[in-house]
Amino acid sequence: MTRVKICGITRVDDAIAAAKAGADAIGLVFYPKSSRYVTTTVAAEIVSELPPFVTTVGLFVNHSADQVNQICDQVELDLLQFHGDESPSDCSRFGKRFIKAVRMAPGRSVTEMMGQYRQATALLLDSFDADKYGGSGETFDWQRVPKDSDVPLVLAGGLNCSNVVEAVTRVQPYAVDVSSGVESAPGIKSADQIIEFVTRVKNCE
Repeated sequence: MTRVKICGITRVDDAIAAAKAGADAIGLVFYPKSSRYVTTTVAAEIVSELPPFVTTVGLFVNHSADQVNQICDQVELDLLQFHGDESPSDCSRFGKRFIKAVRMAPGRSVTEMMGQYRQATALLLDSFDADKYGGSGETFDWQRVPKDSDVPLVLAGGLNCSNVVEAVTRVQPYAVDVSSGVESAPGIKSADQIIEFVTRVKNCE
């Protein structure tokens, strides 16, 4: 069954709505330039209110090791997601499982990235925007996703209730990741859209 991650959670109510809808994971964005940025105080509160068996993922973009360690000391994170230009050694130095985001720029090879980031728990494939590290709300050419993968692949980039069934059917990823596609405003999730999104994914099988 395809897993679902609801990313860019900024409020306790949205996290609880995601959990109740059956989401497998939530994402907390620690990148200050993002409209979905959360402080460690807010993030810790969100995590503390989550029910069991919901994975918490912290999203970082070119943070220093000290910054990542400081956030991990204050927020209980199950997985780290690196969305910037971090090297394999940058990602693996924290003693935690990690996801490496791959921004699907022209000519970017997923297979090549698999070889570079062998220690990654998964690769997250996202749309490329020269001005943004994710959150563009745009899809990319799903034919670029390899059918056979040595690591779990998480499909992101422009997913919403209207296209996620087609995405899951065509790509058959390990998981899908949505943020703006279930929002009523940047950083503000719609409980109804979350329920619809998760239900559509779970009913794809």
